Amino acid sequence: MRFKRVLVTGSSRGIGRAIAQRLAQTGWSVAVHYTSTEKEAAQTEKILGSACSGVYRADLSVPSNARKLFDAALADGPIQAIVNNAGVYMPLDFLQSGDAAFSANFHKTFSINFESPLALIRASARHFNENGGGKILNVASRVGFRGEGGAALYASSKAALINLTRSLAVELAPKNIQLFGIAPGWVDTAMSREGMSERFEQIKETIPLGRMATPQDCAATAAFLLSEDAAYLSGVVIDINGASYFH
Repeated sequence: MRFKRVLVTGSSRGIGRAIAQRLAQTGWSVAVHYTSTEKEAAQTEKILGSACSGVYRADLSVPSNARKLFDAALADGPIQAIVNNAGVYMPLDFLQSGDAAFSANFHKTFSINFESPLALIRASARHFNENGGGKILNVASRVGFRGEGGAALYASSKAALINLTRSLAVELAPKNIQLFGIAPGWVDTAMSREGMSERFEQIKETIPLGRMATPQDCAATAAFLLSEDAAYLSGVVIDINGASYFH
């Protein structure tokens, strides 16, 4: 019997789809979100079958849409958890980029990677506070800890998300609201293979475990954090990087 419902942003493919699938396998009913990949979202819905409790489109580059997304999903049933997975990575040459390009990169990166998750957290936390508690999982990144050349704005947005997770974990714990994060390093997805095909093998050689993470590696950790086995954890951000970075 399914008794828990979770909203997973960016769950039409990649890490988000893997998280949605793993949560469905462990008893969650999953609300699927996508921005433009309607075909892939339909595939996720098919994979989840009866565990899918709705498919919702929202452009999270506009932060006000995050609250609308939550309200739309909530209208179809109670929500006990959210996963802020949707994100964007836009490489940037800090010195050479023009002012207009820099400003556009900044606003889109922070809107999707930080402002929209913040809006979803505010909306969900208020709902959880009125209904006995809930869980919030934020998908950050290794670069939020170590930084990354050519990705200063992306790394900064993920660092902000990490510290938001920790700060709100303290503030919301008395309300029985738990916050967690995962910080993947390199993850083997179709998107990453397309974007770094020439460097793929070279990158793997930098990882002590000898391979990149899979979306399923990320999903397994996410499922643990949203399970009752993590009932006494909050504020933790778990690295998923094959021993490639410690902090």
